[in-house]
Amino acid sequence: MAYQFDFSGIWEYRAELAAGVVHTLALTGVGTVFGLLVGVVGGAVRGWRVEPYNRLCGLYVELIRNTPFLVQLFFIFFGLPALGVHLNEWVAAALAMIINLGAYTTEIVRAGVQATPRGQMEAGLSLAMSRRQVFWHVVLPPALGRVWPALCSQIVIVMLGSSVCSQISAEELTFAASYIQSRNFRAFETYIVTAVLYLLLAIVLRHLLNRLGARLTNRDVAKP
Repeated sequence: MAYQFDFSGIWEYRAELAAGVVHTLALTGVGTVFGLLVGVVGGAVRGWRVEPYNRLCGLYVELIRNTPFLVQLFFIFFGLPALGVHLNEWVAAALAMIINLGAYTTEIVRAGVQATPRGQMEAGLSLAMSRRQVFWHVVLPPALGRVWPALCSQIVIVMLGSSVCSQISAEELTFAASYIQSRNFRAFETYIVTAVLYLLLAIVLRHLLNRLGARLTNRDVAKP
């Protein structure tokens, strides 16, 4: 017997889907802002080989990049309470996304920093600028311009990866989809709609990040 599609049972749960989208965007926003901050600091430390922090950052990067995001999430949500640190689902999910994005961003920013011609840094130092001023005003803007497409891709990947946060009952989009299909028993239609929503979110997010990058770096990063 041919399968009969029926999307009518999903429309009545549109509020749950909308709430899931909002929670996904909120998690992505917090993860992006603080993850980029972690990555910029880590990228500077790694790019300029500031010891002993360089080795600590290297250990952090290798640990996060070589373990599954789901394990990191479970460690934060289920493991930290054994040490007396109790976090709710949303905070645990956001913290896991920050830590994960920060590690990948550290290596991306490091590549951009190390690609900066040494002459530019020496020119900044010759103008009596401190090393911190040289980094923020001379090194970082062009470095971000070089690696912004990679950063955009990583942010989108982290946004899509937020779907596993439903495993700790964080009320994002996949959690909403699981809730809906458990009540209307239309799993196929429910997850088709969910996949389309993720696709739209990824397209819109990438577009917004490209526009933001063009403003921050004063260059058209949207072009390949």
